[in-house]
Amino acid sequence: MADANTPDIVYTKVDEAPELASASLLPIIQRFAAAAGVSVGTKDISLAGRILSKFPDFLQEDQRISDDLAELGELVKTPDANVIKLPNISASVPQLVAAVEELQSQGFAIPDYPETPSTDAEKEIRARYDTLKGSAVNPVLREGNSDRRAATAVKKFAQNNPHRMGDWSANSKTRVASMDGNDFFSNETSATLASEATAKIVLETASGETVLKDAVSYPAGTVVDATFMGAAALDAFLASEIEKTKAEGVLFSLHMKATMMKVSDPIIFGHAVKAWLAPVFEAHGDKLTELGVNPNQGLGTLLERVESDADIMAAIDAVTATRPPMYMVNSDTGITNLHVPSDVIIDASMPALIRNGGKGWGPSGEEADTVCVIPDNSYAPVYDEAIEFFKANGKLNPATAGTVQNLGLMAQKAQEYGSHPTTFEIPEDGTVKMILTDGTVLHEHKVQKGDIWRSASARKAPIEDWVNLAIERQRLTGFRSIFWLDENRAHDAQLIAYVKPILEAKGVADKFEIMAPREATRASLETITKGENTIAITGNVLRDYLTDLFPILELATSAKMLSIVKLMQGGGLFETGAGGSAPKHVQQLQSENHLRWDSLGEFCALGESFKFLGETKGNARAKILGDAVEDATQGILDNDRSPSRKVGEPDNRDSHYWFARYWADALAQQTLDAELAAEFVPIAQALADSEGAILAELAAVQGAPADTGGYYHAVPAKRDAVMRPSATLNAIIG
Repeated sequence: MADANTPDIVYTKVDEAPELASASLLPIIQRFAAAAGVSVGTKDISLAGRILSKFPDFLQEDQRISDDLAELGELVKTPDANVIKLPNISASVPQLVAAVEELQSQGFAIPDYPETPSTDAEKEIRARYDTLKGSAVNPVLREGNSDRRAATAVKKFAQNNPHRMGDWSANSKTRVASMDGNDFFSNETSATLASEATAKIVLETASGETVLKDAVSYPAGTVVDATFMGAAALDAFLASEIEKTKAEGVLFSLHMKATMMKVSDPIIFGHAVKAWLAPVFEAHGDKLTELGVNPNQGLGTLLERVESDADIMAAIDAVTATRPPMYMVNSDTGITNLHVPSDVIIDASMPALIRNGGKGWGPSGEEADTVCVIPDNSYAPVYDEAIEFFKANGKLNPATAGTVQNLGLMAQKAQEYGSHPTTFEIPEDGTVKMILTDGTVLHEHKVQKGDIWRSASARKAPIEDWVNLAIERQRLTGFRSIFWLDENRAHDAQLIAYVKPILEAKGVADKFEIMAPREATRASLETITKGENTIAITGNVLRDYLTDLFPILELATSAKMLSIVKLMQGGGLFETGAGGSAPKHVQQLQSENHLRWDSLGEFCALGESFKFLGETKGNARAKILGDAVEDATQGILDNDRSPSRKVGEPDNRDSHYWFARYWADALAQQTLDAELAAEFVPIAQALADSEGAILAELAAVQGAPADTGGYYHAVPAKRDAVMRPSATLNAIIG
């Protein structure tokens, strides 16, 4: 059971744009919720908060904070959990270092991040920091499988107000490039454990045996995978693609997930940086090492380390002149695809490029066709097939397109996203073995120095829950339902062995299809092009990728998705959509006090959270509040009250005023609870009567720089002053 002090609804404190928006929206939510006797509190899962919670021994008494992520990790395992989770930073090393430096500047005496720890003390500090890197939050909170779909109001609005789509040409040179062997896909082996087991992972070499992981425990029925990517094959592939791209006269781009895949993908990213600057590393390798260059951290950090060395800078310029033009994160400031590993995240970058007709931004600020390098072949076929489909058929029409919903297997660190503790860069040639305690060799791979080996798993209970959720969702909708599983992939074959018997036992096998990701991509695009709907039933990584791909094509954004996690112990986790935490939005707020972050995802999650609370706790007023949230969300869409991108026009704070007004109107007008209606009649009237004053106060602050006291760790008073600038609205809400 939850602690007596746990609020009825936990609203997560996160980072960047969503956290700034919360400073404006949360007081409104708390005021309205109080009318139903519902408490709404916060738990801090921001990067800064997680850093501080790891170093209490370095802080003064009044600076110490609790480990809220650990507390939430326990809460989501109870039936009382009702958590609204906003997007948080999945930190790359450059982000982590920047957050540490900001906290230190604010008077928090936390230690530096030791990039090359040598002493035991430094190694212990590094170990603490390493727990914060990448996707440290989601695997802890996701104790259930994912149900992501466009809310009815959002989909209807997108069809009635179709967004701009880039034109596709049949002659487009844009393509996906992947390794043709010796990658994670081709080297994968998989097995389902007949009984509970513990395994150790060892590397056997000519010089002896090294234990990579001494004990990993699995319950019976767990699907356990192992695979590796060959470093030499990766380097040869990257070098070849750089030359091919140059010959084709298009942009070079690399698309990775260096946040969620926080061990493997930064290493792959580093290989790409070295491949791009191969002559520089060959000529100046020792000096680069001496300067502390780590290519895994990206070109940006590398340039900072070597900027005072004229010879190396000249060599970089000379090599760059021979390379193809690169896909840019920001062509105005010279930020390239290879600058920071967390700047180009595949699930957001690839859909944006596809929506834009296959065009990326080049160094000159012009759009151009692009080679999309996705080294591993596990999921690259999804993007390859989408590109080929649109080349052949032209762009999708959002006004007539159907929708792709998603049910994702993600509970209990399912699949690759839970592989961080069992991913290793191989130190010398040898054989990696995964050995059970009874001596059985579960997996075995011959590897070379520099190869990236990893093991992942998916447990029986989440798999069965996932299949049953799919059956229920298909029953409710009648939509075409496809399991995206490849019988020729080792892991997927093990999942199919679970899926088919359950479907047959329930008598619904004829209502489902099983297709490899490439074929499922084409089938889904064909279905929605006809205006019909489909459900994609996928593993964890595809869940992540598809709930950006299809929403960005259908709705222009993935931030507006309804995302419900039915926790396996009966609670609810309501995610506010994908879309990251929008650093560019923060930069705009800081420079001109305009926040274009759209809180529609928060509105959708909030309505579901209230309705879930009403159902599970028998709180009729909470259910009314949830229904009224849906009315308010519809009002935002119907009346075009979402934030504008341009300074001087309505922004996130304006949309929150309108949300409060529409929400109050709906509560005042509902007839199920007269006392509740009476409470909101004067609030609704005050919000309407004060429209001019409130909007004027909100508009007056735009244009000048805004100071929130910090990027990663804002000062609450400064943040609130920026995000709640209307004294009139504040007086009404309280």
